[in-house]
Amino acid sequence: MLASAPTLAYPLGWKIFVRRDTNLMRIRTLSRMAVTAALITISFFAANLLAGKKPNEKPKEAPAAASAAPAVTWPGIPDLEFITRLRQEEFGHSQLMELMGHLTDDIGPRLTGSPNMKKANEWTRDEFTQWGLVNAHLESWGPFGRGWSYQLCEVRMISPDYMQFLALPEAWTPGTNGPLRGEVTQVIASTSADLEKYKGKLAGKIVLYGEARIPDPSEKPLFHRNDDDELSKIALFERPTFPGAPPRAGGPGGPGGPRRGEMMQRMRFQQDFPKFLADEHVAAVLDVTRTPGEDGTLFVQSGGSYEKGKTIAVPRVTISVEHFGRMTRLLEKKVPVQVEMNVETTFYDDDDKAYNTVAEIAGVDPSLKEQVVMLGGHLDSWHAGEGATDNGAGSIVAMEAVRLLKKLNVQPRRTIRIALWSGEEEGLFGSRGYVKEHFGSRPESTRPGDQAMPAFMRPPAGPLQLKPEQKSISVYFNLDNGAGKIRGIYLQENAQVQPIFAKWMEAFRDLGMTTLTMRNTGSTDHVSFDAVGIPAFEFLQDPLDYGTLTHHSNLDVYEHIRPADLEQAATIMAGFVYNAAMCNEMIPRKPIRPDDPPARTNSGGSAERPGPPSQ
Repeated sequence: MLASAPTLAYPLGWKIFVRRDTNLMRIRTLSRMAVTAALITISFFAANLLAGKKPNEKPKEAPAAASAAPAVTWPGIPDLEFITRLRQEEFGHSQLMELMGHLTDDIGPRLTGSPNMKKANEWTRDEFTQWGLVNAHLESWGPFGRGWSYQLCEVRMISPDYMQFLALPEAWTPGTNGPLRGEVTQVIASTSADLEKYKGKLAGKIVLYGEARIPDPSEKPLFHRNDDDELSKIALFERPTFPGAPPRAGGPGGPGGPRRGEMMQRMRFQQDFPKFLADEHVAAVLDVTRTPGEDGTLFVQSGGSYEKGKTIAVPRVTISVEHFGRMTRLLEKKVPVQVEMNVETTFYDDDDKAYNTVAEIAGVDPSLKEQVVMLGGHLDSWHAGEGATDNGAGSIVAMEAVRLLKKLNVQPRRTIRIALWSGEEEGLFGSRGYVKEHFGSRPESTRPGDQAMPAFMRPPAGPLQLKPEQKSISVYFNLDNGAGKIRGIYLQENAQVQPIFAKWMEAFRDLGMTTLTMRNTGSTDHVSFDAVGIPAFEFLQDPLDYGTLTHHSNLDVYEHIRPADLEQAATIMAGFVYNAAMCNEMIPRKPIRPDDPPARTNSGGSAERPGPPSQ
């Protein structure tokens, strides 16, 4: 349990009952005694609070280098003077949208391994250096595979009518080598057995893959903010159900469970389908955008493999649900359809590594500067839009947070380290690679049945192997849920941080941050840290139009950024990082279950796991 701030209370048995006929002198005497006791108690605890000490603790000499700012005590009354300066700086002199404009307009989408990702890595490194951060560098991970970008995508129907289609190529798919014309046919299949009936019928054809769908009417607004009722529901714990969460014995997602079986079947088909298309000499494939794509919104990700030696042979393009539907209806009426396509893409093989951008504000407390507080978000994106809300928003907020700390000349007791990840969209590769290199990992399963699963979903094949650096990381804060303001934080089932973050949150309650939830949240980079026992947290944000319009779509652009929301988020992220860097203790870590495999160090011995702060 965390030590709570002392409160004044009468010990048991100190209740004073006064009758109307009680002697007045007796009342005054007892009152003086109570007041005297109260004053002594208040003075005792106040002195300890102001000194950042617990009762009965021997006084320590404060390091001279840390005198620039007071330490934060457990559970911590934050340095409100600093928080005031922080808010004034961001709300009056923000540079956040200038940074956002450069990332989205000057650089654009940032697919891992692409030239634009390289530009983003170098630009962020140079910005950190210009702001005065130290050790700004690009840190490689991998091998990743091939880079990719597209230069042109034109798709139109030329018979029985002319119609320009909304279309985008899928990542890591080849181009058409000039304009291509072909007759359209539809293929509906979800297993390799379903493909048998199409053998020998698809040579030279442009395949419409999948079924048409008529979008349901939109009864809910596309843009939404969480209200108090929704936040109160989020604050209630729910058992984790995201991919990679601990499975329920015999339940969905567990060993042999239906969810895992269905996923394995889909993945086997995804591996078999490109080979089938190549063997049948298909000219190209047109996929319908996934839900909720409609009204010209295209949700586009990858259609091929980034791994060397696994590049698919057939171009694949995503088109709008409306244009896909028109062609399927014509085909149902036995009306021949012809399409003309021209797709230009480029693969890059000069460097099979990918890179994270890393930089630091050096700690100054001699006894704490080797400890590290981290923050970040993923810098990579998909290619359909500009990567503004996913995750330019989170990256720029983290950048603005460290810029603020440098602008305010913060002298942190612990080192503050920012990391902007690549490879997140493909499976948290950048953060997982960084964590594996610096902090530790579990051996991945080599069973053939598990190899088809994404690496982050494979079951571990042994105990956690920790490296010495793991002990030095106090906490990692991540932002990757769109462009909405921060409304709270996911505690990842770490009950020990609840009173700490509750106190820190008080300074931002008027900005809309009100919710702590014990829930886990997944699918982004804090998971990589949590997996090796490092306290790691994702902020809870207003959804806005992230899930309905912008997430992985052609509408993930600058125009869907809300400046006031991100200024609020940068202020809060900077405040939490500052508090974690200045407090006396490291952020407490979750305990290991007794029946979990014990963590081991590189030398083979059991690793010590830092516990909660001392009482």
